[in-house]
Amino acid sequence: MYLVDLRDIYFKYLGDEDYALKGVTLTARPGEFILLAGPSGCGKSTLLRVLNGLVPHFYEGEFKGEAYVAGLDVRSTPTYALAKHVGMVFQDPENQLFLSSVEREIAFSLENLGLSRNEIKKRVNEVLEIFGLEHIRHRAPYELSGGQQQKVALATVMALEPQILALDEPTANLDPLSALEVLTLVHGLVKKKGILAIVVEHRLEIALRFATRMLVMNKGHIVADGKPEAILPQVRHLIGYPPVVIAHLLLSRKGLAGDGIPLTPEDLAAKIIEVVKWRR
Repeated sequence: MYLVDLRDIYFKYLGDEDYALKGVTLTARPGEFILLAGPSGCGKSTLLRVLNGLVPHFYEGEFKGEAYVAGLDVRSTPTYALAKHVGMVFQDPENQLFLSSVEREIAFSLENLGLSRNEIKKRVNEVLEIFGLEHIRHRAPYELSGGQQQKVALATVMALEPQILALDEPTANLDPLSALEVLTLVHGLVKKKGILAIVVEHRLEIALRFATRMLVMNKGHIVADGKPEAILPQVRHLIGYPPVVIAHLLLSRKGLAGDGIPLTPEDLAAKIIEVVKWRR
């Protein structure tokens, strides 16, 4: 079963001359961690907005094509109904957090679903534990660090138990360690809960270690789709190479690293060790 099924999608924002999405066709299943990359303005954020119905219901414009998310027709399904299936987290968590404590923040959306008090308490405690937020449950979100705020935003969304998690540059304002921690949590949710995660991320050196699949967009089109190590050479002119790949290329020219593109420093180390062992 496809959780996402987009067929020949075109979308042009009201007042724009050019389409933000041009003939986008995409299917995705539960358990995938999809890294969505591409130059600024290529249509990545617009594509995520289709998934939760902000396009075409909130952003006005011309929409063509068929879009099904969790089996629902995006064009005829209101955004509040899609929100039960698609959790959206933006790069600036402060825009999503507005209540007086972490605990109340998480409970608020559950109350809107009309859940019982016992069910709300159960879900709040569960996500607080998963995201390691128990010790700050009574603190105000504005008092927290950027990494903690992003965790709270994720916890608030995951308490709704969505089938799809859509993240729009969730680590943009975080230091590398906090960014790694946030994406590690997302990866854990994909593995344990079987959700589909679609992550827009420019920091390839952090995100690639988790991606089971990579999509690259340019000028509204999906121009590459596949395993990261297979498509990186095809799209290096659009997104560049992460540092670990550049290091591998330099070492390979001197015969100091094995074949194949590494996605993590650990992969690169293994390729170097392979060459050293062979030379012995």
